[in-house]
Amino acid sequence: MRYEATQQSHVTPSSVTLNYRIDGREDGDWIVLSHSLATDLRLFDHEAGYLSKSFRVLRYDTRGHGQSHATAPPYRFSELCADLVSLMDHLEIRQADILGVSLGGMTALAMGVTHPDRVRRIVCCDARADAPDAYKALWESNIDRLYVEGIVALCESMLARWFTAGFLAHPANRETVDRVRAMFTATSNDGYEGCARCLQTLDLLPSLSSLEHETLFMTGEYDMAAPVAVMQAMADASPNGSFAMIPDASHLSNLEQPERFAHTLCAFLGISGDNTNQ
Repeated sequence: MRYEATQQSHVTPSSVTLNYRIDGREDGDWIVLSHSLATDLRLFDHEAGYLSKSFRVLRYDTRGHGQSHATAPPYRFSELCADLVSLMDHLEIRQADILGVSLGGMTALAMGVTHPDRVRRIVCCDARADAPDAYKALWESNIDRLYVEGIVALCESMLARWFTAGFLAHPANRETVDRVRAMFTATSNDGYEGCARCLQTLDLLPSLSSLEHETLFMTGEYDMAAPVAVMQAMADASPNGSFAMIPDASHLSNLEQPERFAHTLCAFLGISGDNTNQ
């Protein structure tokens, strides 16, 4: 039996209205999908399609993104986790697997550290666990540009970091790139700055040694924001961590190499990877 709920919303105790969608089996275990900065729940349209054959799939727009409410910046990971816990409580989800890309991957790790009883397994994709000075400076520069030039001006340079040059240049990928561009430029200034400030405070690396959940860390071969060596070290620091590299991909590895991403993800989750292209 299938269950689908589109354009549903939940108001958290901190008065943040979160937009969410549910797909999949009514009798399936829950998996939560958490998207990157400057995208929204549509980042996982492909993943929701095949995961819904085995799971109940919850996607939501992070505060300040998509159709969720934007509060004034800065945001903290404790707030992003509280938003998700409130949504899970609202839907009576006791425990779930959590898959996140970039900011969503960091949120998944933060959930494992601060709300371990609500998490079953973690899939952390194209994400970091720390914020070195150069990383903080990148976000400071982007925030400065945001208020001088607008979010549209940030988009093309970020797309060049999120996808390989070959992917961007190929006409067959134009629809995917345009879809990401539309999500990016629709992000509110408060949502962008709020989450960028959150990334500047990233300090999960010391906690990975106490992360007991089975955790898959994976990243694109050419990801500059979450390099292979960085994510391999994160997996090595986690007692039950494993690592996988997605070849020929950059930061949004699930979009650039969807079938390779799906194969790795399904193997970790212990489900069939058949028909993941549908």
